[in-house]
Amino acid sequence: MIGMKYKTKQTHWDQTFSDKPDDTLGWYENDISYTLDFFPSELLDTPQTIFIAGAGTSQLVEALLAMGHRLILNDISVEALTKLRQRIGNQDNVTWLPADLSQALPEDVPPVDIWIDRAVLHFLIEERAVEQYFASLYRLVKKDGYVLLAEFSEHGVDRCAGLPVRRYSLDDMNQRMEPIFALRKQAHYDYVTPAGGQRPYLYALYQRE
Repeated sequence: MIGMKYKTKQTHWDQTFSDKPDDTLGWYENDISYTLDFFPSELLDTPQTIFIAGAGTSQLVEALLAMGHRLILNDISVEALTKLRQRIGNQDNVTWLPADLSQALPEDVPPVDIWIDRAVLHFLIEERAVEQYFASLYRLVKKDGYVLLAEFSEHGVDRCAGLPVRRYSLDDMNQRMEPIFALRKQAHYDYVTPAGGQRPYLYALYQRE
């Protein structure tokens, strides 16, 4: 694993993942087809290097591995990554990256073809943390590479997992991504939690120019 240092944020998320079964967590998705279908169909037909920000214990991991992709699995929670590793076992196509994306990533993280985030950006509240997140994204995503941001929309909840969240409009995302990345697709999506609650998300797919 590529190492990082953590403080209270890691403790919070380690506790969250250790206290509850995965399928009761508010962001758990058994059906990950909506995320996969957001990409051009031909893109996932060939092996890509994919960075999953806040991978947690996502079911998306097995689906992408079955397609033959190389994954960089990031999470601030070592507990989450440990549970995920126990579930999928050792995989030659996986790099484990316990890291806080509000901090600079190690220089040895390789460039990626696709960056997927459904879990991290909306938890970054301070502007400095957001800027560092995008600095890492800009550095790692290759030319012609794709970024999928799926964040709490401006009509969404203002707290999740006991923490405040930063909600996003399409204009907010575009201000961060343009002109380096061009918007290819966007949609509002009402995710339903395992408990039956609705969580309005904004999905936006960008491609590096």
